[in-house]
Amino acid sequence: MRAQASVLHLDLDAFFAAVEQRDKPSLRGKPVVVGGIGGRGVVSTASYEARAYGVRSAMSTREARARCPHAAYLSGRFDAYRATSAAVLGLLRSCSPLVEPLSLDEAFVDLAQARLADLDVATVTAFAEELRASVREVTGGLTASVGVASSKFVAKVASDLEKPDGLVVVPPGTEQDLLRPMHVSVIPGVGPATVERLRRVGVHTIADLQQISEDELVRMLGKAHGHLLHDLAFARDDRQVEAQRETKSVSVEGTYEQDLTDRKLMESLLTRQAADVARRLRKNGMSGRTVTIKVRLYDFTTLNRSATLPSPTDDEAVVARLARRLLEDLDTSGGVRLLGVGVSGLADWVQEELFGHEDDDPEADAIAEPPAPDRAGAAVPPPADPPADPTGGYRPGMDVVHDEHGRGWVWGSGKGVVTVRFETAETPVGPVRSFAVGDPALTRWQHPPPDEMPTDP
Repeated sequence: MRAQASVLHLDLDAFFAAVEQRDKPSLRGKPVVVGGIGGRGVVSTASYEARAYGVRSAMSTREARARCPHAAYLSGRFDAYRATSAAVLGLLRSCSPLVEPLSLDEAFVDLAQARLADLDVATVTAFAEELRASVREVTGGLTASVGVASSKFVAKVASDLEKPDGLVVVPPGTEQDLLRPMHVSVIPGVGPATVERLRRVGVHTIADLQQISEDELVRMLGKAHGHLLHDLAFARDDRQVEAQRETKSVSVEGTYEQDLTDRKLMESLLTRQAADVARRLRKNGMSGRTVTIKVRLYDFTTLNRSATLPSPTDDEAVVARLARRLLEDLDTSGGVRLLGVGVSGLADWVQEELFGHEDDDPEADAIAEPPAPDRAGAAVPPPADPPADPTGGYRPGMDVVHDEHGRGWVWGSGKGVVTVRFETAETPVGPVRSFAVGDPALTRWQHPPPDEMPTDP
């Protein structure tokens, strides 16, 4: 534990939805949901206006639409998110050489390496306030919630306490006072199964957890998990802020509109996913030893199976063969709603996390249509030349540009028609126009790559 509150955790509020509201004036102050837009899609981020109706991350899009049917449901624009994230990381790295990104929207900063006159509570509080104002400036109005404490764990807990646009600094020596009344689920790694095990022995809060001996926790939860929970219950966390974060795995998964029951079809889908994973590995100069498949059954039971190779590979045939072999051991007769393939144990590390690229169809891995059964119940292979996409590839929220009307975004598409609202972050609320999906005057607008940001102030 540090003697000063010198670990800062910054979390951009409702990040994906906030970027959409920033860039789409007509959506400001209105509920916005970003994620899979199909019947089996999953919510990635909901704006605070949507959260007021009970919409949450990881909720099915179907349920979200039932709770908030009037929200804007958008498929997401990772180019815009990456550019905004790069601006924030550049700002953080100008403050301290030790910045540890956790994802596009959150990071730890080591203030002990920052150029601060002192690390007392007043000084770090003033610094954090200035930082939040700077984030708003470099992002075009996005807000960030910040926690500052003597450890990563407490700083992250603190950043959640006054969302959105909040700041909590935990003075050294008060960490346990902050934690004791909190539910045990605030501890990293304490999911529903662990919560239930603890509930059975009367443990609900961190104060309750402090009454359980370390030996008893180890017996209940295993050695590693038991020791970790005991330490964090007493705010003991000596993890350092690491400027280099290792990419742990590369994976692809798909959720399907109809439950899959045909094993040949599942094997074909795994083969395609394995090829995508291998391509991403090669593109980033990596290879891996452990192949994992993820299978979510019709009843939402999720199964994971892994196998480790004697040496690293980026060969799609090897990954696919092992993925199909892992599937052989699973009973999928009741139906499968999600399949995924991943490779871990990477041989060469890269700093950036892999989010896919602009030439990837964001929906291709999210929703796939299995072939329809024929009258005898057998799967009919798809035609060699499938029918044209009635949406023209235009997804809700996508940036487009028209030769006459300028830049805008896709309001909706289908039946050969795409509807566009013409507005940007710098314009007032704009008009709506509809076009044929093949209109040559309408094209996708590519977001410019993020500028190189300075690493020194």
